[in-house]
Amino acid sequence: MDTIKTTSPTKYYVIAWVFGLLFYFLDYVVRSSPAVMIPQLSGAFGVSTVGLVSIVGTYYYTYSTCSLIAGIALDRFGAKYSLFAGALILGLGCLLFVISNYYTGVIGRLLQGAGCAFAFPGCVYLATKGFSPRSLATAIGFTQCLGMLGGSAGQFVIGPLMESGMDETHFWTAAGLVTILVAVGLLLITPHNRQEHTTSKDLHAPGFLSPYKVVFSNRQSWFCGIISGLLFAPTTIFAMTWGVAFFQKDRNMDFHTATLSSAMVAMGWVFGCPLLGYLTDKIGRRKPVLIGGALLMILSLIQLLFLPDLVPAFVSTFILGLASGAAMIPYSVIKESNPDHVKGSATGAINFITFGVTTLLNPLFSRFFGKTLEAATDKTGHFQSAGLFWIAGIGLAVAVSLFLKETGQGANKAPVNPVTV
Repeated sequence: MDTIKTTSPTKYYVIAWVFGLLFYFLDYVVRSSPAVMIPQLSGAFGVSTVGLVSIVGTYYYTYSTCSLIAGIALDRFGAKYSLFAGALILGLGCLLFVISNYYTGVIGRLLQGAGCAFAFPGCVYLATKGFSPRSLATAIGFTQCLGMLGGSAGQFVIGPLMESGMDETHFWTAAGLVTILVAVGLLLITPHNRQEHTTSKDLHAPGFLSPYKVVFSNRQSWFCGIISGLLFAPTTIFAMTWGVAFFQKDRNMDFHTATLSSAMVAMGWVFGCPLLGYLTDKIGRRKPVLIGGALLMILSLIQLLFLPDLVPAFVSTFILGLASGAAMIPYSVIKESNPDHVKGSATGAINFITFGVTTLLNPLFSRFFGKTLEAATDKTGHFQSAGLFWIAGIGLAVAVSLFLKETGQGANKAPVNPVTV
């Protein structure tokens, strides 16, 4: 990364960013861990497995809507109080899971989703204050890397602990208390720039939603959200949700091999997000790496679908995850394409659009390919058709990328609203 300013405000923004990374890591741990304690939580809440999945799914209701709220809060009040509130809400949501009651479970999961919505936008907001524009994509990629590590830890670390006899209430108690400690750390260390706060407040005086009027009236914001959503969907919906079932049913893999093949996507994210972010900062351009990553995703899927014996499936899915790190590049572009005073809202907006794209694609994929998984007679053809669905989506992302304006430092024109370092 670039040399960081050593002036007091910026130095503390970087330290606060580190605390934000802990918050984001815990976000993914909490998001993914219920998958490895379904029997325990079902017994604690007195519901069936289907009922528990319904409780766990309420996370996304508040996560999507609060992404917009988080963006406005960051622009209006800054990171100090916004991140403190988000981490505190997440911690309280975890502690409510300790109470063995259906309603507290629902409320707890809703609070977890609401609190987690502040994590990533807050980290990106702090990164724009602590790092130069040449290092922004690297910082954002590293942030996403920590999130993916949290997602892996939520299953591959917590799972064995649960098998060895750890009580689920101990986990949720520890998660809640640690998150609250992180919240206090964010409150104490994050600078409160009063001048910035006053200016932002004045700019937003015409209306509470005025930042989103600026962001959503910019076509580049929509392009960024659509591209990110289309690139994330093959990994989040196909590999992370349906992958094990498809590998078992259509490719006749055993459970262990199918799980490994699906899990390698997240491991690819861990390396791909910071690597591609660093590459865009190194060459000073966003679009070539974005389009190159998308094309590599297509190639990895083509190999997985039509040349499965060329390399093991877990290698193909690792490359898919690595290349899908390009989905984080639009997060840099949207911030560079909008004014400084709406950068927090810009991250909230792209989270909202990205989530909207994946929400629309999930039932569509489930209807045409998920429901036919058991009944399909031509297993190879069924697997290939499902993969071609995602290749078409990635191809559309490449097409939309052609309309995206280059915002990198290497572009002919100066970047929009550069952060002074």
